[in-house]
Amino acid sequence: MEFPILSTLTWLPVVGGIAVLLAARQGTALPRQIALAVAIITFVLSTLLWRPSLFSTATMQFEEFVPWIDAFNVNYHLGIDGISLPLILLTTFMTVLVIAAGWEVIRDKTAQYMAAFLIMEGIMIGVFSALDAMLFYVFWEAMLIPMFLIIGVWGGPNRVYATIKFFLYTFLGSVFMLVSLIYLYFQTGSYEILDLHAVGLSLREQQWIFVAFLLAFAVKIPMFPVHTWLPDAHVEAPTGGSVILAAIMLKMGGYGFLRFSLPVTPDASQSFDWLLILLSLIAIVYVGFVALVQQDMKKLIAYSSIAHMGFVTLGLFIPFTIFRSTGAFSGIALGMEGGMVQMISHGLISGALFLCVGVMYDRVHSRQIADYGGVVNTMPKFAGFMVLFALANAGLPGTSGFVGEFMVILSSFKANFWFAFLAATTLVLGAAYMLWLVKRTIFGEIANDNVAQLSDINGREFVVLGTLAVSVLVLGLWPAPLVDVMHGTIDNLIEHMMQSKL
Repeated sequence: MEFPILSTLTWLPVVGGIAVLLAARQGTALPRQIALAVAIITFVLSTLLWRPSLFSTATMQFEEFVPWIDAFNVNYHLGIDGISLPLILLTTFMTVLVIAAGWEVIRDKTAQYMAAFLIMEGIMIGVFSALDAMLFYVFWEAMLIPMFLIIGVWGGPNRVYATIKFFLYTFLGSVFMLVSLIYLYFQTGSYEILDLHAVGLSLREQQWIFVAFLLAFAVKIPMFPVHTWLPDAHVEAPTGGSVILAAIMLKMGGYGFLRFSLPVTPDASQSFDWLLILLSLIAIVYVGFVALVQQDMKKLIAYSSIAHMGFVTLGLFIPFTIFRSTGAFSGIALGMEGGMVQMISHGLISGALFLCVGVMYDRVHSRQIADYGGVVNTMPKFAGFMVLFALANAGLPGTSGFVGEFMVILSSFKANFWFAFLAATTLVLGAAYMLWLVKRTIFGEIANDNVAQLSDINGREFVVLGTLAVSVLVLGLWPAPLVDVMHGTIDNLIEHMMQSKL
């Protein structure tokens, strides 16, 4: 029997989180050490999944199957393909950095804090590897609990409002997804996701199911106009919570579109593509302008996340317009793969930016841009990292922030010049709000005594930010391995869409 690596990756962090809770009475040192050790082991094990030769086709790899609830044909079924593999690696990678970043900062309920992130890591890996729709739903909903606690216990002064808003938005959207999954079960007699891909539904049925999926996944991304929970959640969340929220949880919406909406309801996806493209372009342009006027650093980065995630949905739904415009499917893979690259890139860059804000907040205890200025004079090493990540977020060529956006813009040109033009405005708006942020916080003369007394990043902070900086540059200069590993899966998805009524 093959080693159950996906189950190990899913449940090792959960068991590790429980062990951290049990070690809470031993002080703070032991829980921290256990948490970091479990996170590192999980990341190292996850790298064993990276076997590009296995993902040259769309066949699910590392499958595990155990009957779970026989009465309803619900199974514990895990497996991954070229779409889920990069997201799992991003999850394990960012969890290590989040635990390292909170090593000295979190002094209240340290063990519980570390345990919450480990348990959430296992649940998120379960989301990306579940091949049974009901198992997917269980992991999807369970993920809300640790994040709810992270914001509610270690968050800011308005954390109760933020947690309730976060929970209600995401939970209510997911209820519609559950109704759709139950309807699909009665049509197929199965909750197997691959069986749901093959179900034959009328256009009306597909449209209703697509709308239900949209309510769940659009909130998670989040798309305009259901995005308002995100800035509140980010502002109140501790640094680690903001990192995981931006780097991983938002990507689950994009993953849901790829795993459910496009393959299960391809005809409805075509009929509603104009709506998704419209909402994506509004997010890219309008929310970019909203980011320009923010005075809170976290809010600015949160709004920029909404704008950048608009590229993901634009890349996923532009194929239908390309087909109607050209009658060919050339350029479709480019848009979808660009959307995937954007998800991974945004996970790295947004996580890095929130960690940078956390570094400043730990020293000054303020996120207001007006409370900074001239940070480069007292924190030159930190300033270098902050400028790099700000430029990457603005889409500087040579960084990962450029690759995904450029692929989506190129694909958009095949569909409609104005789509590409509006999408490209993010290169201007992104540069505007990120350089404006850097100018007011990093450069210039020392603004006040708090900035004058700042100390530069220590060795731990340098390693965390340095690791992310290397990742952003490597992906920006050499994106081929990431694109290659997802190519077979994306091609299979396009072939499946071609077999619909397109």
